[in-house]
Amino acid sequence: MKTKVFLLIVIGLITMNLTTVKAQLIKGQVFDATDKTPLLGVCVVVKGTTVGTVTDAQGNYQVQMDSLHTTLVFSFIGYETKEFLVKGRTVVNVGLNLSAMSLDECVVVGYGEQKQMDAVQAISSVFSGRVAGVKVRGNAKRACMAPSEMYVHENFNTEGYSTIHENGFTEVNLNPLSTFSIDVDAASYSNIRRYINSGSLPPVDAVRIEEMINYFTYDYPQPEGNVPFSIHTELAKCPWNNDNYLLHVGLQGKKIDSRELPASNLVFLIDVSGSMQDANKLPLLKSSFILLTEQLRPQDRIAIVVYAGNSGVVLPSTPGSNKQKIKGALENLQAGGSTAGGEGIKLAYKIAEENFMEQGNNRIILATDGDFNVGASSNAEMERLIEKEREKGIFISVLGFGMGNYKDDKMEIIADKGNGNYSYIDNLQEAKKVLVSEFGGTLFTIAKDVKFQLEFNPAQVAKYRLIGYENRLLNEEDFEDDKKDAGEMGAGHSVTALYEIVPVKDLKTDRKLKYQNQNLTEAATQSNDLVTLKLRYKEPDGFQSKLIDKVVLNQPIALNELSGDFRFSASVAEFGMLLRDSEFKGTATFESAIELAKRAKGSDDEGYRCEMIRLIQTAAMMKNGSAFNE
Repeated sequence: MKTKVFLLIVIGLITMNLTTVKAQLIKGQVFDATDKTPLLGVCVVVKGTTVGTVTDAQGNYQVQMDSLHTTLVFSFIGYETKEFLVKGRTVVNVGLNLSAMSLDECVVVGYGEQKQMDAVQAISSVFSGRVAGVKVRGNAKRACMAPSEMYVHENFNTEGYSTIHENGFTEVNLNPLSTFSIDVDAASYSNIRRYINSGSLPPVDAVRIEEMINYFTYDYPQPEGNVPFSIHTELAKCPWNNDNYLLHVGLQGKKIDSRELPASNLVFLIDVSGSMQDANKLPLLKSSFILLTEQLRPQDRIAIVVYAGNSGVVLPSTPGSNKQKIKGALENLQAGGSTAGGEGIKLAYKIAEENFMEQGNNRIILATDGDFNVGASSNAEMERLIEKEREKGIFISVLGFGMGNYKDDKMEIIADKGNGNYSYIDNLQEAKKVLVSEFGGTLFTIAKDVKFQLEFNPAQVAKYRLIGYENRLLNEEDFEDDKKDAGEMGAGHSVTALYEIVPVKDLKTDRKLKYQNQNLTEAATQSNDLVTLKLRYKEPDGFQSKLIDKVVLNQPIALNELSGDFRFSASVAEFGMLLRDSEFKGTATFESAIELAKRAKGSDDEGYRCEMIRLIQTAAMMKNGSAFNE
């Protein structure tokens, strides 16, 4: 009996001792040891535990460490893993060194063999933005990888991308007009980031250079008067071909205070099919929509429609002031069943029409991995459905999630045809960017059917090439055809386009053809005009387009006078051409893209430009097999 009592006392003392272990909050910043660039997505784990977190866009982290453990482990793809003995410190700043070796480490996850996958996909997709102390299933060594219990896929990849045939050079004598629709989508960049952070290079057709360029914000002047946007241009030597020019065209949408935005009638259309059960799909989706819910005003209304084997309404149209009810409906969502995407879209349009606001913003926000396999599943069917509904004044935006079976091609079509924009959400930081920081641009249209047409002066320009926008090209006659659909512009959004230009070296005033003879006009030969830029747009509820034009002179700017916007957009274009292994990349290298970007980084308060520099560094090691000297 005494022995039993003694054992109970001992057990009690041990229990008391364990429960009184003190936890200490450790915080700090992780950065590239070479250039001090903050690193987003670094996995920080308390050694010997499954407690960990990931760094945010500024490289900052916070983690709880009890007194029984003394070491933090910092790991990130493309960098050497580093252990740090805390020794009572509460602030631990760490610099990581680049390492080609870590790129060769592989793990096997549920959807097949992938390169080492740090917390950017496994943890940050769900936990980004939370205070540390995140519990990750599995041992500490695997805490920052992608365990099969977090990603359940078949051992094959069925992601779908539309084929891109890269724009080539066009002779001005044969075709002096370049016409295209604007594109404010940015899904390609965050999707590329997902690939690189997962340890592999993206498929060529996943790389849409215009979306990479337009992912970033630029310091263009705000429009004046009643015009909804301003036009900014710069001309300089092309960084990857000194014999050519690079023309930078920037379009800046008018910023509108969120308090002045019209009321919104929103329908969240959420895919809850079986393919959405992974951690980087429905769980991340719910967290993303909760962020958006926090931005709602009392005059806004939200309904939630879900679809799997069937579609249904889980929340009728509810005022934005009832945030708890909206969040509760989101948190209760679970994944399972097939994907009746077509039926879900039809029901969402029905709900949006029933609650239509005459002077408001009527929009569906579709969130899915794009894997429509039941109902109106063909691209043509989906296009016809959405084109019919958009004429009623109900637009649709798309948020893409996940990997493995991701259907980029279908989601791009839905957003393009539905007068909306398309974003890919790879982590909660991206959700915050799209749904909080860029709230107005994502949800509120200030101009629709926005088209560019540039007329190049054949006396100054021999050839030109539009970089990107391959799936946005229009015929010459489409520019003045108000029935022709084009891109939409959101409040505060900017659009950037780059042209590589071959200047005229030996002016020929006529063409030696058998059946026609074309002489250059005096206006062409006597003018220093490089190009006349024309832009057409409609008001959000208008049917007749308005015209703006601007002349760009053949006056290149010296390199030391170029704006940071010009240099940074050029570096993004270089990066895109290298990922595509473009035949037009000229002398472009990963090193030159990094150097150009570093000189144009600016204040970079959000850390997005620093992040791109890191992505280029990582992609360079994947492509070349080793790190390079900077």
